Amino acid sequence: MINIFINGVGRIGKSIFRLAATNKNINIVAINDINKNQKNIAYGINYDSTYGQIEDKFSIEENFLVNSTNKIQIFNQTELTNIDFNVLNVDVIIDASGVKADIDKLKNLPVKKVILTYANKEVQNVVLGVNEEELSKNKVIAASSCNATALLPVLQKLDDNFEIEFGDVATIHPLLNHQKTLDSGCIGSDDRGVECNFEFGRSATQNIIPSKTTTIDACAIINPKFNSKLISSHSFRTNMPTVGAINLCVSVKNKITKEGLIEFFENLEKTQQYKIFLNNTCPLVSSDFTASQYTSILDHRFTQVIQNKMVKLVLWYDNEYGYASKVVDMIALSK
Repeated sequence: MINIFINGVGRIGKSIFRLAATNKNINIVAINDINKNQKNIAYGINYDSTYGQIEDKFSIEENFLVNSTNKIQIFNQTELTNIDFNVLNVDVIIDASGVKADIDKLKNLPVKKVILTYANKEVQNVVLGVNEEELSKNKVIAASSCNATALLPVLQKLDDNFEIEFGDVATIHPLLNHQKTLDSGCIGSDDRGVECNFEFGRSATQNIIPSKTTTIDACAIINPKFNSKLISSHSFRTNMPTVGAINLCVSVKNKITKEGLIEFFENLEKTQQYKIFLNNTCPLVSSDFTASQYTSILDHRFTQVIQNKMVKLVLWYDNEYGYASKVVDMIALSK
């Protein structure tokens, strides 16, 4: 049994919580959230507009979340250093707060592992299917981003076997909490180096919003080859609640056919250790992939190979639940 602590129960934290709470090998000891209304925290875990309600609902009993199988302590601290982890007996901290952390402070916490749910250049970044061996070597790791979790395993396998020469990526991404429901003022974006993003001030419910994307930057942290000089990128933010898509076009050095490429990914699906690659040919739409734990779903209705060199792939991924499932897999590897 692995004892975990979840810092932040927003969109990603809640998905991790729901997955971990039903995993018999994981024990959620406590959570921390800046929301001081504990009944509202329980309500947010019990009910979700995207993923529905859970059957075994939580209630609040004296600073604890309680249901038929769990009793989880609640903290409302702004700093993890204010919490006594020696008393809690925690093995792994999941920092899903979305707040950039002081890495030195995290390294000094008395736990075996700290997993950040965002890409971070200060620590080792890990994407399952690419470099999971790094998990055991580092106390603090970053689980990269949802986009990189979907894209990087595909890029890595293509490069290992066919050698990528150059390419382009377009992500079609669901809306996020920092966007506006109606037109408003501009929004700052530190990770994109923008003081005031005009487009993100526009209504997320009425528009497809073009934007820069940090997807390739997140991939480059793990494999420097996949940087913006090799692969160009941009993003379209849509008004869907979850499930993103990636349109990937790359030129490869080693010749390949469409049939050979599809067979290649079908073999990867059969031999993989984790739920990463899934091959699809059914006439599905984005909502059909909601809550899928597969993070690189290849839609071969759109797979193309031009002149045995240009590869076009379309990938689906649940940017919340799918990504969270990989974080839970990392917890299991943190024994």
